[in-house]
Amino acid sequence: MIVPLIRMRLGRPPALQHDAFMSPAGPTGPSYVERPPISALADVVSTVWVQQIAAGAPAYAHRNLPHGGTEVVCAIGAPPHVVGPLTGAQVEVLAPGTTVVGMRLRPGAGGALLGVPPSELVDLTVPADAIWGRAGIALGDRVGAGGSPGEALAALQAGVLARRLTDAHPDPLVTEAVRRLMPGRTSAIAALPRLLAVSERNLRRRCQASVGLGPKTLHRTLRFQGFLARAQLAIAAGRSPDGLAELAVLSGYTDQAHLTRECVRLTGTTPRAFLAETTDACACGHDHAASYQPMLAASFKNATAQAS
Repeated sequence: MIVPLIRMRLGRPPALQHDAFMSPAGPTGPSYVERPPISALADVVSTVWVQQIAAGAPAYAHRNLPHGGTEVVCAIGAPPHVVGPLTGAQVEVLAPGTTVVGMRLRPGAGGALLGVPPSELVDLTVPADAIWGRAGIALGDRVGAGGSPGEALAALQAGVLARRLTDAHPDPLVTEAVRRLMPGRTSAIAALPRLLAVSERNLRRRCQASVGLGPKTLHRTLRFQGFLARAQLAIAAGRSPDGLAELAVLSGYTDQAHLTRECVRLTGTTPRAFLAETTDACACGHDHAASYQPMLAASFKNATAQAS
């Protein structure tokens, strides 16, 4: 059953440590470990991560999914790049021996941190030097000089923090819209303009400018991330994320068919195939707790309130 899992107490992800990214899967398996960002970036960055493909492993096809934000990504030994907000999945093939560090920006925070409107980056992967010039190349050099994956990630965070525009801040209206659209919130997309005391047209314009996506697209994206978070919590608890009909309703979909349509739209595959892929990845050493725990916090709070 999924409901008892959703009502589990959500623990805090481990603090960032320089040696916290050794692959638990051993020398032949890929790993992906997320952690919270440094405190100075916590308002604009949701998670940071390290992905490692062992030297003796086959090439790994990593599926990048829409999550509403942008990412700054750097494979050690290569220049960094920025992945804009996605409207569909993108598959990236990682060669054996690759170590990648990255950070995921909160929806609406890309402009304040990158200095480029996210609307110009939708479904694009752009070299960091195209945005930051020579500073983007220097950032890759600092990341490559790290003696461990944790040190490389620390260098990435320090470099991005240094580039942060001190006089630029996310649009507060969009920040509140994102908060209300997070999984577990009760705000309906149709009621959002009224709740925010703004016209539908103005909300759409400001959301597209700050996030790169319209409110409805962002809502679909965050709803699917909520579905993924529930599945990842079940997997982390040693349970199979089965019962798609129930999982669909808990995640805010009308029914299983609705979930299937959205899953194919956002991932390129069916829910069952996607969950099988996710389960296999987690068994290889993927740790998504820093993403799914905050994502489910509102759901856990609402479930507790309803049970009391």
